[in-house]
Amino acid sequence: MANDKLPVMEQFYTIQGEGRFTGHAAYFIRLAGCDVGCVWCDVKESWHTDNYPKISPKELADETSKNASTIVVITGGEPAMYDLSELCNELHDVGKKVHIETSGAHELKGQFDWVTLSPKKFKPPVSSSYAVANELKIIVFNKSDFEWAKQFRKLVPKNCLLYLQPEWSKRDEMEPLIIDFVKNNPEWNISLQTHKYLDIP
Repeated sequence: MANDKLPVMEQFYTIQGEGRFTGHAAYFIRLAGCDVGCVWCDVKESWHTDNYPKISPKELADETSKNASTIVVITGGEPAMYDLSELCNELHDVGKKVHIETSGAHELKGQFDWVTLSPKKFKPPVSSSYAVANELKIIVFNKSDFEWAKQFRKLVPKNCLLYLQPEWSKRDEMEPLIIDFVKNNPEWNISLQTHKYLDIP
């Protein structure tokens, strides 16, 4: 239900490190709960909802208002597991732009200003997720992910921004391959986890 409280693993004000809004100040709300199960996930503690507080959309929106940025990023876990309509409404009411980072494994419920679709092999996106994607972010873990990425290019809108991002533990191996791929396929861009390079939480 839209009015239910949401399990929140953490919320914090930081600098967006990935994708189109790299370098922008943003408030992050990380919801607990995930049924995708990426083996290389760097926040596996977000998979379960146990022991995390459940907070109302109004309380979350009020907390974001303490910070100057207009961008609020809802992430996880897999945030699309929940109906986020009420949270979106509350955030819009306090003048925030609502971004979401999702694998697309569940239908989005809510009014979002920016949708980052990052599909995973472990649980494929639902068909409705492609049309609403503003940016497509493919995590490159091995060489086969380049051909996999091309499949999704055909499914998202023509104006969707395209990003390839090396999985952090494989970055030394994958970054040179990504550079070569982007030079040969210039409609794609490189996304790096710059917050990790800069040691920003």
